[in-house]
Amino acid sequence: MRIRQDISIQNGRWMLTGIFVLIMHVVQAQQRWPFELWHEGKIVLAAGDTLKGMVKYDLQQDLVQHMVKDQQAEVYTARKVLYFEIFDESVHHYRRFFTLPFATLTGYKTPLFFELLEEGKMTLLAREFLEYKTYSSPYYAMSYSKVIMSHKYFFLKEDGSIIEFTGNKNDLLDMMGNKSDDVEKYMKLNHLHFDDKADIARIIEYYNSLYGS
Repeated sequence: MRIRQDISIQNGRWMLTGIFVLIMHVVQAQQRWPFELWHEGKIVLAAGDTLKGMVKYDLQQDLVQHMVKDQQAEVYTARKVLYFEIFDESVHHYRRFFTLPFATLTGYKTPLFFELLEEGKMTLLAREFLEYKTYSSPYYAMSYSKVIMSHKYFFLKEDGSIIEFTGNKNDLLDMMGNKSDDVEKYMKLNHLHFDDKADIARIIEYYNSLYGS
């Protein structure tokens, strides 16, 4: 009798796990990422023209589309664009992207789109991408994976070169020199994490404020 009860409980757990995973898949299928949507905005071309209307971007291929009303969309590569701006309703504010040359592993510089998060003594840039992340739950017997939006962060140096952030807190503080102690205290006081997009922007904003920028 005890064995049957254990089997029944175990089957119930597996059933709940299956239902939970199914719900997660349905939610993910309904989710729309910002790069999949059209946004009100504008594109400034390298040729000097400014295009206003609906804008859709693709950082994976470094393309941006422009459409006015129901006309056919026009596609532009990063080489033809100076910058573009959108109003992202998912976060309720404007986002700005600039075309900047970035050195690849081969040393060759290629124009890429970077989102500008903070500008000043230290200028913070970002590029977004999707990745699978695995989670485990204490309430279920299985782990599950979901697609999340992640970011790579970069710093634009005064000489125009771009370096990718290693993701290490100490490396970030080392870049801040004699302001690192003040910044670290600010991070602890406000419970900020350098791997969160909004938080790292606040951290760099505070660092720049120490220089009056």
